[in-house]
Amino acid sequence: MTGGSLTTVAAALHDWLKFLHVLAAMVWLGGTTALSFVAMRFARSGDGVTVARFVGSLGLVGPAVLAPATLSVVGFGVWLVVDSAAWDFGQTWIWLGLALFAAAFVVGAAFQSRFAIAARRAAEAGRSDEAARYLVRWAWGSRVIVVLLAVAAWDMVIKPGL
Repeated sequence: MTGGSLTTVAAALHDWLKFLHVLAAMVWLGGTTALSFVAMRFARSGDGVTVARFVGSLGLVGPAVLAPATLSVVGFGVWLVVDSAAWDFGQTWIWLGLALFAAAFVVGAAFQSRFAIAARRAAEAGRSDEAARYLVRWAWGSRVIVVLLAVAAWDMVIKPGL
């Protein structure tokens, strides 16, 4: 390979990493936003069957869609930093992005999972009003994650401190 070809391959890798990082963030942010609004609508519908079905779907969507997107965001983001000579983990925008990721992850792992499990158990026991209350709490937690991810997106675009 000539020097020019090597540069082209490296640029291509960086571009692919950035694309996959942004794509995963879009899935995580968009999916969480949509789910939180649908959850609120269903929770307020008063229809126990609809609440139970939605709560049941969270057990599929979370692990199959949101969890891989979440891990991809951080994985590709860290890889981007390691791959770049211009970026390092001491830069404000990078450690802020990691802190926002950690906060969103903790809300999802500690808060969201607890209310999703409680809602599922209540729905399975036929306590639809209780399931709906847990689903509303889950939706509010999702909105906290959306705000954290929106701030993270701002951080990635503006790159404060760079």
